[in-house]
Amino acid sequence: MLRELGIVDIDVDALARILALEESHYLDLKAIELTPSNLGVHAVAFANGAGGEIYLGVDEANDGRRAWRGFATVEDANGAVQVLHETFQGNDLVSVEFVRAPGVPGFVVHVIIEKAREIVETLAGDVYVRVSAQKMPVRLKHHEELDRLKLDKGIASFEDMPLTGVPHEVITDSLTVTGFMLEAVPISLPLQWLASQRLLIDERPTVAGALLFADEPQALLPKRSAIKISRYKSTDKEGHRDQLDGTPLTIEGALVQQIRDSVQCVREIVESAHVQEAQGLVSVQYPTETLHEIITNAVLHRDYSIATDVQIRVFDNRIEVESPGRLPGHVTVNNILDEQFARNGKLVRIANKFPEAPNKDTGEGLDTAFQKMRDIGLVAPQIIDDGNRVVVLVRHERLASYEEQILEYLTSYGEINNSKARQLTGEGSENKMKRTFEKMMDAKQIHRDPTRRGSATAYLPGPNPDEQ
Repeated sequence: MLRELGIVDIDVDALARILALEESHYLDLKAIELTPSNLGVHAVAFANGAGGEIYLGVDEANDGRRAWRGFATVEDANGAVQVLHETFQGNDLVSVEFVRAPGVPGFVVHVIIEKAREIVETLAGDVYVRVSAQKMPVRLKHHEELDRLKLDKGIASFEDMPLTGVPHEVITDSLTVTGFMLEAVPISLPLQWLASQRLLIDERPTVAGALLFADEPQALLPKRSAIKISRYKSTDKEGHRDQLDGTPLTIEGALVQQIRDSVQCVREIVESAHVQEAQGLVSVQYPTETLHEIITNAVLHRDYSIATDVQIRVFDNRIEVESPGRLPGHVTVNNILDEQFARNGKLVRIANKFPEAPNKDTGEGLDTAFQKMRDIGLVAPQIIDDGNRVVVLVRHERLASYEEQILEYLTSYGEINNSKARQLTGEGSENKMKRTFEKMMDAKQIHRDPTRRGSATAYLPGPNPDEQ
């Protein structure tokens, strides 16, 4: 049922932040003239997408600035609240609070919508999904659109699709299944066992069956069953062709072995990378457990209906692991460490049966990945879901603040400039690093070298001796 959180009073700073918000995939701002039924449509779109928030009672002024114009009383918003109650009855996906601020009129209705496990319909029986900063209808008579939404939400899984024109011998007679059966299921024959696990349907391999037991699933599922690994000699936000170190590698083979080979390959590449730290250039090191768990998750939980391979990009100061498809079901970047939802339940379950299974600690993999980074003093991985792909960033960035890293570097080298500080901290913004230097100068931690100007500007430890 709808959760009503009551009245919330905010100060002028919070008011300014709300009025400065930009509409996005996760946020909408609406005037109070929005009809209750249309509010329900927007809320449904968020629930069928990645979740989000709506502020009802914020106008867009003619000059482009936003203005606060809420409901005169809480009761005046009863129509909007009632529609949300009726639309989301039987679940607790939606919360509502009435926000009041000094110096501006009325109550703005703040609606928080969580990502739904199932497909949610409007009161009229229509389905919408949030795409970028707009709601898009899902035409229920167009099976492709409805099937796509079911795949996105994990209601249906592409792993269960049988492969047309592929004989069962591709997996029943493979070297992979022979080795697996000898060690994991010695009391059965491949054909019977694979059929019992629904990895064969009408004697045709399913997508999951091919991924797990075909010796070369890439021949059956091209452009969606390999792992691409690229090495960029750069710390830039995006890698460019001229920064590539050698030719990108393609890791193929059956899924479980592919995971093992990819982790080993990334480890070998990382060992050749170096990053600037206070004591000088040092070899980049990431916990093997972190690499293993993140790559395993990218392979097991990706959306195999999307014809794109998993991408792993190794930079001088980070690793990016990109998995096609959004997070499934009700999982979001905020609850991913606490919630479990397997888009590809068979892949997860059967992979766990392999000797030295890649996912033997079911449900604890990402927790392990995060903890191992903290154990060696690196920041936790960052997870990004842009609606089309999930990217995990594993940064070689110390838990220490920028200021601490700069002071440690100055202890060893005596001076630092903006470029070196950004290389040291992994910060991409020159202006942000300038502001860090300014804060440190205000605190008398460093001072600017008076003999150098412009691009040659450097900073020295301690307060400016001329100001003492």
